[in-house]
Amino acid sequence: MAMSQNTTIPVKVGVVLDMDTWLGKMGLSCITMALSDFYASHGHYKTRLVLEIRDSKRDVMGAAAAALDLLQNEEVQAIIGPASSMQANFVIGLGDKAHVPIISFSATSPSLSSLRSRYFVRATLNDSAQVPAIRAIVQAFGWRQVVLIYFDNEYGNGVIPYLTDALQEIHTRISYRSVIHPLATDDQILEELHKLMTMPTRVFIVHMFTPIGPRLFARANEIGMMEEGYVWILTDGLTDILSTLDPSVIDSMQGVLGVKPHVPRSKELESFKIRWKREIQQEYPTNESFELNIFGLWAYDAASGLAMAVEKLGATNFSFQKSHISRNSTDLDTVGVSLIGPKLLQSLLNTRFRGLSGDFQIVNRQLHSSAFQVVNVIGKGERGVGFWTPENGTVRKLDSTSKPNLGTIVWPGESPSVPKGWVLPTNEKKLRIGVPVGQGYSEFVKVTRDPSSNTTEVTGFSIAVFDAAMAALPYVVPYEYIPFEGPDGNQAGDYNDLIYQKYDAVVGDTTILANRSLYVDFTLPYTDSGLSMVVPTIDKRKKNAWVFLKPLTWDLWVTSFCFFVFTGFVIWVLEHRVNKDFRGPRSHQVGTIFWFSFSTLVFTQKERIVSNLARIVMIIWFFVVLILTQSYTASLASMLTVQQLNPTITDINELIKKGEPVGCQNDSFVCEFLIESMKFDESKLVKYESPEELDELFSNKSSKGGIAAAFDEIPYMKIFLAKYCSKYTAVGPTYKFDGFGFVFPKGSPLVTDVSREVLNVTEGAKMLQFEKAWFGQTPSCPELTSSVSSNSIGLNSFWGLFLIAGVASFVALITCITMFLYENRDTLINLNPPSSIWGKIKAMATRFEDKDLRSHTFRNSDQLPDKQHQGHGCSYSLASYTNCPPSPSSLLIPTHNNFTFFGEQGTPSSGHVDPPKNY
Repeated sequence: MAMSQNTTIPVKVGVVLDMDTWLGKMGLSCITMALSDFYASHGHYKTRLVLEIRDSKRDVMGAAAAALDLLQNEEVQAIIGPASSMQANFVIGLGDKAHVPIISFSATSPSLSSLRSRYFVRATLNDSAQVPAIRAIVQAFGWRQVVLIYFDNEYGNGVIPYLTDALQEIHTRISYRSVIHPLATDDQILEELHKLMTMPTRVFIVHMFTPIGPRLFARANEIGMMEEGYVWILTDGLTDILSTLDPSVIDSMQGVLGVKPHVPRSKELESFKIRWKREIQQEYPTNESFELNIFGLWAYDAASGLAMAVEKLGATNFSFQKSHISRNSTDLDTVGVSLIGPKLLQSLLNTRFRGLSGDFQIVNRQLHSSAFQVVNVIGKGERGVGFWTPENGTVRKLDSTSKPNLGTIVWPGESPSVPKGWVLPTNEKKLRIGVPVGQGYSEFVKVTRDPSSNTTEVTGFSIAVFDAAMAALPYVVPYEYIPFEGPDGNQAGDYNDLIYQKYDAVVGDTTILANRSLYVDFTLPYTDSGLSMVVPTIDKRKKNAWVFLKPLTWDLWVTSFCFFVFTGFVIWVLEHRVNKDFRGPRSHQVGTIFWFSFSTLVFTQKERIVSNLARIVMIIWFFVVLILTQSYTASLASMLTVQQLNPTITDINELIKKGEPVGCQNDSFVCEFLIESMKFDESKLVKYESPEELDELFSNKSSKGGIAAAFDEIPYMKIFLAKYCSKYTAVGPTYKFDGFGFVFPKGSPLVTDVSREVLNVTEGAKMLQFEKAWFGQTPSCPELTSSVSSNSIGLNSFWGLFLIAGVASFVALITCITMFLYENRDTLINLNPPSSIWGKIKAMATRFEDKDLRSHTFRNSDQLPDKQHQGHGCSYSLASYTNCPPSPSSLLIPTHNNFTFFGEQGTPSSGHVDPPKNY
């Protein structure tokens, strides 16, 4: 049958709230106004929500009974409420059974999501949504410890795991969890606050709501916990209702920070606030403190969203399917199943619109979160100091691309400076600082006892650095040194035992190690880092008679010898025909070549050079010899003076292979490192206590119960080498460790401040004073090296010089030979009879043996008709002598060699035979 134009379909919807609370009254008023506004603007809609209101009476069972009544007797299609997370935990099960959506605008506990209820819709933000904003605030100010204060119920416990995980991600430790019962008295609250005052942490995160939250701050203000140095951060449970609190409570919360969901401003919102204020005052005229908060806006949007979802279903069968009731059935068994429930749920999940609180969108059955606002309680109310968004983190303004920051914050005590987050309470005892009492290297820590006064004095380099760092802190930290000793006065264990004791700190020569950092925190190191090997040294000069060969490598020796011989040969070729010093018997000439070339080493050659080509070659060669001799002299001098001591062992693998005994300091991690990481045999490790004992072990030699090498950290090595620099040296490789640091318990807030002051000490002049006072003036010892390098000079340092000298000599030689062949070209052509190539070579060699009489060194005024020719050492021409009388150095070939010179007509140009050669 067709429906009339004015006919509407009523749809029953239950409302379960605590009607005697402000949240219940505000929620109900907002729900009714939402439906009134919705249908006023959508008068043509066919459906109308009809509210069935029940009071849950602030009780979990009251909420469950109200929901059961609505499902059994009213057959509601949805329930808005209940108000609290504890009540919702019971009502959710009823909704699942009846297939009825349970829509809560105020149940924020994250634990409700773990129920995985299909029909539970959270039209509010999950408490865990604000956790990233709180984490960002803690991280922005660098606080390393916080205290959580929360309710001992479903609301309080639900968010704690999320806060814990989020703070651990930024390395902030929860030092204490203060759990307060919702029904706690003022005396119980004061007792818990006094306990918090005795702790060093001053950053408190409060997750509460009324009425305990305001009472907590009133009591904290009374006992002085709202003064300078304290930090209070509120979750949205209290931040959302700041505007509803009494002025006296606001006065006690000055300087508090809080986070709450950001509600964008709109004309609709401002109009609704005015109308709601007017209506609520008409309904409750005696109460003037009513203020609208975010929960009222969520209630308004939840009712509007449900009305939209129902309208989308249109005219349908809004009825229940009755269950079969037996004689033994309970009330729960009488609850029917909504036929439209699944479709209504899906329609609600798909509903999206712009509400008073912002964008209404259900994601994973809860309201989608966006931005949070950070507020600061100042004066009579709150002031916004920034926002947090998932995209940009903490920003001063929304949609800002500037550097993440917050506005100016006034902290408790009206302090403008950021609290450091912790203090050392005056009612605590002095810090107990554990120190080692080993007698080995007392330069770092030295414990001196005075039997007469029964007092103990602790001094040393480590103590001086720690005292300087603590004195530079911006606050006073009282402490005392406690020697780590047993009844016999000796150290009560190794360094691992020391740092794992329950001291407030450990000061001494304690190495920063990865496995130790799992249990304690270290400051930044204050000494050099690394582990190396020390071995005895020997003077190898006394055992090596051939040290004079070491300045040059063998390839450079061979190359130099070859160039000396080659250069001597080139000079002989250039000077042989023009210089009598390079003539004579063949054995004499060979000796001259070697004598002349090697005498250039000391520049003592007696032979005169007359050829210009030879002079050019010798100038370049003298430069090469000068550089070579100077480099040789410098290298040899270095080997005989500077490089006197050499380590006996340079290879660690050689120690392991030969099974040589090695030393390591007693109670040090080095012994364990040698066994586990370097695979030394434990039976080959010899432990020592002091530098003197180490020197004695080296003196005994490995065959007499001594050691061949020792491994220790660089700070200890420096002290040992300072005493025995002439006998030992440190060799590499150096194994990296982080040096010595001060030890604090895990999560100690002192670590950051002390580390900062340690840096100031190590970078300043005080560090040099401490080192000089405790280590003395360190002598000049060999530096730590990874290997023993050779000082020999190789060919790669001189190949450029040899290349220049070789090219010059080769060019001069080729030039000389070319000119000689060119000037005697007619002789080669007119050989009679024509000779083979080998014959021509022999003929030219024979002519090369003759003097060049044109040279000024041999020429007399009556021998040559003119003086225009200057001897260059290779010039020789038969034609130039046709007008000259025969001389003892005739140019004719000897007849016994079967060579005869012919003129152009084929007749002999001369009929005489050369006389014997003149040398």
